[in-house]
Amino acid sequence: MRTAEPELVRSAIDQAAEVGFEMVILSFGSGFNAENNDPAYLAQWKEINDHARSKGIELGCYSLYSSRSIGGGNSIVSPEGERPAHGNCPAITSEWGQEYLKKLYGLFETTGFTIFEHDGPYPGDVDVTARPPLQKGVDDSRWVHWKIWSDFYKWLRGRGVYLNAPDYYYLSGSNKCGMGYRETNWSLPRAQQLIHTRQNIHDGSWMKTPSMGWMFVPLSHYHGGGAAATIEPLDQHIDHYERMILSNLAMGVQACYRGPRLFDTPRVRDMMKKHVAWFKAHRDILESDMIHLRRADGRGLDGMLHVNPGLKEKAMLVVFNPTEKDLEEEWVIPLHYSGLEGKAEVSVNGGESIEIQLDGMKRGRLKLEVPAGGFLWAAFKE
Repeated sequence: MRTAEPELVRSAIDQAAEVGFEMVILSFGSGFNAENNDPAYLAQWKEINDHARSKGIELGCYSLYSSRSIGGGNSIVSPEGERPAHGNCPAITSEWGQEYLKKLYGLFETTGFTIFEHDGPYPGDVDVTARPPLQKGVDDSRWVHWKIWSDFYKWLRGRGVYLNAPDYYYLSGSNKCGMGYRETNWSLPRAQQLIHTRQNIHDGSWMKTPSMGWMFVPLSHYHGGGAAATIEPLDQHIDHYERMILSNLAMGVQACYRGPRLFDTPRVRDMMKKHVAWFKAHRDILESDMIHLRRADGRGLDGMLHVNPGLKEKAMLVVFNPTEKDLEEEWVIPLHYSGLEGKAEVSVNGGESIEIQLDGMKRGRLKLEVPAGGFLWAAFKE
């Protein structure tokens, strides 16, 4: 959510609930201040959070930590010849750092928020400064900083808070990390953003399952690129919006849809409801492990295969056609990790099932017909 104006946030919550979304985050630049511990301010946001919960929506916020320059002796001082990973980094063991942490604990205890987007978590910088009683300096600062932050993240996880953090804090309570995109990608023309989306998901899912990463959809102006790079007005660009939604959901990836609203007309709302409902109907297989088939290049079909032998739907193939012409190809589908052998039942785009034979390496052949700019999915069962 790009604004923290209360009535607009309530409207966004209502829209999210209507189309089947599950989370609203008060994003960077929204005006929400996670460090404002005024009781009246926190009470206002508790009331809005209560409204979100009544609609089945999780609500939370963003806060910037690493890369901030605090001053007054509150920033990490690197060893000679080194500098912080992000240029600057506050010392969580400093007076400012301890107050910042106290405010974050209070924020979640008071408002009941269940999402936190932390940008970015402590990156491992060494601080030479002695900050008694918490740290001695260069010999223990990295451990002390990591321990303080990992304890906070584990506390959040214990409260059921969903944590987005652009670093590998998975074992300390984090849920998601970025898929490897660069923010300037979202200043490119819309058609190029589509290709970048699927390229980054392909490249960013070798070391994690799809739901462990996030992507980005700039509904409104982001870094640059002007009108050619944004989706607003949404109805005017509904075809692109639909392709962006499918490029993420069909890969099992949740994106940050950054803007003031999710839909601006009934047909955009209905389009979103349709695809969110499809995703939820197949969520288990779409969020399962992926077999990387063909990386997007904008010149032909690209696709991914989800597999999970423990499900009724053992595999799901998702294929995209970014070109301006209809394409027909026969693909060899590697079903070894699906648990299928001998044969498989295949339903294309929810149609009538057909039986295909699998070879000794548990591969099956499937003819694909994907319209220009279109999408195909195929579910595999025993």
